Amino acid sequence: MVTYNVGEHLASCKLTIDHAALCDNWRKLDAASPGARTASVVKANGYGLGLGEVGISLAAAGCEVFFVANVDEGIRLRRILKTREIFVFSGLTRRNAAAFAESNLVPVLNSIEDISVWAEFWKLRGSRRPCAVQLDTGMNRMGLNSTDIAKYANNDDLASSINIITVLSHLACADDRDHEMNKLQLERFQLFSEHFKGSEFSLANSAGIYLGNSYHFNLVRPGIALYGGEYSKTDENEMSVVVSAEARIAQIQNVKKGEMIGYGGTHVFTRDSKVATVSAGYADGYLRSGSSSTSGGAIGAIGKTKVPVVGCISMDYTTFDVSDIPEQVLENTETIELFGHHVKLDDAARRAGTLGYEFLTSIGRRYYRNHVNQPEHSPGQGISSQ
Repeated sequence: MVTYNVGEHLASCKLTIDHAALCDNWRKLDAASPGARTASVVKANGYGLGLGEVGISLAAAGCEVFFVANVDEGIRLRRILKTREIFVFSGLTRRNAAAFAESNLVPVLNSIEDISVWAEFWKLRGSRRPCAVQLDTGMNRMGLNSTDIAKYANNDDLASSINIITVLSHLACADDRDHEMNKLQLERFQLFSEHFKGSEFSLANSAGIYLGNSYHFNLVRPGIALYGGEYSKTDENEMSVVVSAEARIAQIQNVKKGEMIGYGGTHVFTRDSKVATVSAGYADGYLRSGSSSTSGGAIGAIGKTKVPVVGCISMDYTTFDVSDIPEQVLENTETIELFGHHVKLDDAARRAGTLGYEFLTSIGRRYYRNHVNQPEHSPGQGISSQ
């Protein structure tokens, strides 16, 4: 199974996804967490790049453990990765417990109610199947809190009804190395984990890996760093660029000083200018919040030269000021880079007032997805392209 992909000759914008860089990033993260297994978080359609394609490459690179957000993603990934461990962060209910079982998915149980549902499901079938349990160590979003853990620990019947193979929690502020929350969550995780001896433990996300060995435990769960995104506010990003986006130039025209451009006339030119309109807009995930303003706005690139967005980003079109690009260069230019090697993903996101996570997961279906450097795999690896 692969992601829907519009034909290259039909598309007005293109994503190039470098699987060699993706695999290289996984190996960097694996090397940075010696003694722990390195999983891959591939939720949200592989962070917008294609669940199947991303999953296949990471498995071929050596990854044995994958995390997705919901049971639908888990089922789709299981069709491709026959033998890998697949954990599902949320979504277990009485109605879909059978789907978890049929696809051999490991649910992450986030409450006493979740634990009861999984225990009851397998008690009726005379078995105990693997699960994971998430602990809330201070993020206050998902997981068992200290009161829930005490209830679980004091209920021998419930504790004996499930097979917890992994205990995890999630760091809230790991991208800020010096944030006091990191140490607090680590201490709470160590304390709470005493109730789950014999299980595998997992705390570190992408940023958590670089907080040091004490955060690694048995399993680390990188996400954004796999895809080349920034994982830290303070550390230099060591990851390779995985994805670049470019849009086709639909028209170039001259604009006089004093004229406006786009909806609302939000930009008025202060000099005679040359404008390139590309066929990509907020329907393609190039967010409207990146429209030009007095404080700035999004930028693109022609080669290594940056070109600013002018006016409002609309649904299907974005306009760039290309006045400083030599005419001969423009004549031989078909596209403008939206983000990638010359406009970094997170720099582009910041100019739209958001994060690289949102930029990637907002990518629309109208891009032609150009998957390059995909690793070879054999049927013996338990990987299927179907």
